[in-house]
Amino acid sequence: MKLNNLRPAPGSTHSRRRLGRGPGSGLGGTSTRGHKGAKARSGYKRKIGFEGGQMPLQRRLPKFGFKNINRISYAPVNLSALQEMADKGIVTIGVDEMVAAGKVRRGKLVKVLGKGQLTAKVDVTAHAFSATAEAAIQSAGGSVTKL
Repeated sequence: MKLNNLRPAPGSTHSRRRLGRGPGSGLGGTSTRGHKGAKARSGYKRKIGFEGGQMPLQRRLPKFGFKNINRISYAPVNLSALQEMADKGIVTIGVDEMVAAGKVRRGKLVKVLGKGQLTAKVDVTAHAFSATAEAAIQSAGGSVTKL
């Protein structure tokens, strides 16, 4: 098989309709556009989402809220995850250690939350801490460092 031998499968292609070429063609006169109206005229373009005069979907749906482009979103890490890491012998826990342990993804801002129990004395470094998480880490004898 070569590029110059390639052909469409038999019956898969059709010759296009030649519209407006006189009454003998069977497609003269209105050229399949019907009589009058915007769609019969030249230059007609339907608006995107136009539903024939029915209220379009994008106008029927309710609109509320907005996306704040300045929003700072944090990847959450619970105290229970820090305890798991401490059980494995990690004493100083930073963002890199959390990434290596699979708790957060690389390049994300990390916030430590207070769900779970922390009994180990650990030094935690993260971008943000909830008040309960900070209190729990310090009461276990550890330290908190904000990036």
